[in-house]
Amino acid sequence: MKTRPSIILSNYIRAHSLKMVHEANASHIGGSLSISDILAVLYEDILIYDPKNIRYEDRDRFILSKGHCCSALYATLALKDFFSINNLSKFTKFGSDYMSHVSHKVKGVEFSTGSLGHGLPFAVGKALASKLKKKNWEVFVLLSDGELNEGSNWEALMFASHHKLDNLTVIIDYNKLQSLTTIEKTLRLEPLKKKFDSFGCCTFEIDGHNHYQLNKYLSKKFKKRNKPKIIIANTIKGKGVSFMENEIKWHYKSPDKMQLDNALKQIGLEI
Repeated sequence: MKTRPSIILSNYIRAHSLKMVHEANASHIGGSLSISDILAVLYEDILIYDPKNIRYEDRDRFILSKGHCCSALYATLALKDFFSINNLSKFTKFGSDYMSHVSHKVKGVEFSTGSLGHGLPFAVGKALASKLKKKNWEVFVLLSDGELNEGSNWEALMFASHHKLDNLTVIIDYNKLQSLTTIEKTLRLEPLKKKFDSFGCCTFEIDGHNHYQLNKYLSKKFKKRNKPKIIIANTIKGKGVSFMENEIKWHYKSPDKMQLDNALKQIGLEI
């Protein structure tokens, strides 16, 4: 059976993210690995964009609100030909546009983020603009679960529901680990789906690593009229690398050379 292109892309995203974080001695590889499948499906199957014309008016807008996991987005954009794959070696280097939190100076990045709780309000504004201009482009925004502690997100959801922004898709990377411990111990979110539903959203809970489910529920055809769509994507922090999975230390820790080689071997890629 032929492997889905999005699965191949997700493996390359993971491999390049690991290499970038290792070479830069940077952080947040766990969260980058947990969103790799989501990014792969979005950029392979869902989003309308033109890497040769980054300001293409009818492009869909994607916002990475959890900007600390920029290594995965930079890798995705390079792999989809927004810029040379060689540029990834500039990650976090002095004077580089490829900063450790996602930067709009990088081709294909719509909005700089890093301070959590900013991406969704911006995305809601973009979705409203599309409606007011009578355009067909849609807006997708990817949040971390810990980010939901920020009140700005809930204000934005009330606004989105009030204005019936059914061209907005909000994806939650629900890996259930936050900073130094679990979501449950930090600030409990459950019952999460009921909360989103009560804010007037159309909410679905899926396996965030299942490409079939991601493709189905992220599809623009799969929506409820006049309601913003929420995808609670259940994920595993560090997904794809056994010694990183569900280990909170990989929120901050950088893999050494031996760990990098081990991780790449598990993914099945040498880059």
